[in-house]
Order: sequence, then structure tokens, then C-alpha cells
Amino acid sequence: MGSPCTIQLYARNAEKGAAAAEIAINDVRRLEALYSRYREDSFLSEINRAAAAGGAISVDEETAGLLDYADTCYQQSNGLFDITSGVLRKAWDFKSGKLPDNQTIERAKEKIGWHHVKWARPVLSFDIPGMEIDFGGVVKEYAVDRAAALCLEAGIHHGIVNLGGDIKVIGPHPDGSPWRVAVRHPRQSDGILETLLLYSGALASSGDYERCIILNNIRYGHVLNPKTGWPVNTMAAVSVVSDYCVVAGSASTIGMLMEERGPDWLLELGLPYMWVDVHGRVGGTLIGTI
Repeated sequence: MGSPCTIQLYARNAEKGAAAAEIAINDVRRLEALYSRYREDSFLSEINRAAAAGGAISVDEETAGLLDYADTCYQQSNGLFDITSGVLRKAWDFKSGKLPDNQTIERAKEKIGWHHVKWARPVLSFDIPGMEIDFGGVVKEYAVDRAAALCLEAGIHHGIVNLGGDIKVIGPHPDGSPWRVAVRHPRQSDGILETLLLYSGALASSGDYERCIILNNIRYGHVLNPKTGWPVNTMAAVSVVSDYCVVAGSASTIGMLMEERGPDWLLELGLPYMWVDVHGRVGGTLIGTI
């Protein structure tokens, strides 16, 4: 998953705990093998070869479910949550320390737009050659939910799954106490924005924590607006709590992409949340919880 991952479980014995952990870890690896954009042999790469040719491809039920969810997010975010926006990676090289020129961004934007994709189960087809699908913001969170569910099915009732900061609680500690989960401050390497007490549910965060370019004291983060092709410049980080990590993850991403409308959108959504903007202001229903 391209990030540190941990599973902490309580079990009757080491063998039962190890067996449950192995089931969950194997499923995470399965999903990474299917949907990694870095692997030529992944199913996502097969989809993107069809997209590059402006062709069509039939997908399985699991992939169809992810596409359905991505379509819902696209509609509910007014086109800001767009799984075709990954082509902007070709314009933005955050290791270079340089900004792309407008012409490069405009060329990338020509290949962006979920409305250019025809999705009619089970066939996914592309109107414009050179497009890409990127399940970032969906698959890792989906993997968190599946890992937690598989542990529960294996008889584990107390534990937590953490895939790169996307978290799902299987159940509280055996004594009934909650898990203490720290949310990193986006501008302080060792700083904590808030510590949450989670008995159940999931937490996901989106922000410009690591990949960025800083020029003339302006920070250009990796959360890119698919409509402008440029990084968001209002929110520094958004965290959301939900029953499911995939919901928390998409909501936190959309909250970032909404820019100045983010706080109002998150409030209307009704899930527990918090945000910090680029000026250091913080807000949300999770602030000051403990």
C-alpha cells in the first residue's frame, strides 16, 4: 500500500491471532496486486491499457462495486472526486522542486473527466484515448474495511487495522477502553492535531502532509483539483470519522477539494470531522474531544 501498515489484535492465543492476521494481510496484498498502478501485471494496469487505446473492458463484481462507489463520489462532489484525475501525476513531479507550466497542465486536463467514461455494468469504456483510472482514495480504505471484517469473521472482537493512517476499529480493548488515535498536524512533523478515543468505526485523513513543492514560501501539495489541475490551497488537512473507512476517506478527500466550501460541506454531511487550513486555523466537531 506504499505506506507503513499495522494490525493489532487481541486473541485467545497466539495461534488464533496469527491466523486472523494472516487472512487480513493476505487480502490486503491481494487488493494491492489487483489495483496497484505501479504493477504492470495488476488488473488496474489492464484497465488503463484499454483506456490508453480509447477502448473498453469488462470488469468483475468487486471492481464494479468500486466503480459504482467512485461514480457516487463524483456525483456528490460536483465532479471534484474524479478517479480519472491521476493523469495529473504526469504534470506534477513533487520530487523535482519545480512547478509544471500551464501548457503541460492543460494537456493533462484534456484526459480528465469521469463524464468521458461510459460505465454500464460490467463494461467500462473510454471516449478519449490516453485516459487513466486511479483508485487512490478508494482502494486502501476499502482494504482497511475488508481486513477488519475478515478479522471479525475469524473470531477476533478486539483490535485495530491501520493502513498508512487509514484506520478501522474491530472492537475496543478487552477491558472496554477505547483506542487512542493521534491525528498528525500537517505542518508540524512531530505535532499532534488531536487525539481521538475510538471504540468503533473508522478514521481517515487527507492532507498535504508529505509530498509537496515549496516555492517563494508557497506550499503546493499533492491533493490536486481535477478541474483546475492545480493543488488545493485552502485546506491543509481534513479528518473524518465514519462507520466505514472508505466513506471516511472519500469524505476527507472531498472536504479538501471543496476548498473554502469544505467546512460547510463537512458540516452538512453530518459525520464527525475536523480540519486545519493553510493559515493554521482549525475547526470541526472532533476538535477538543479529549
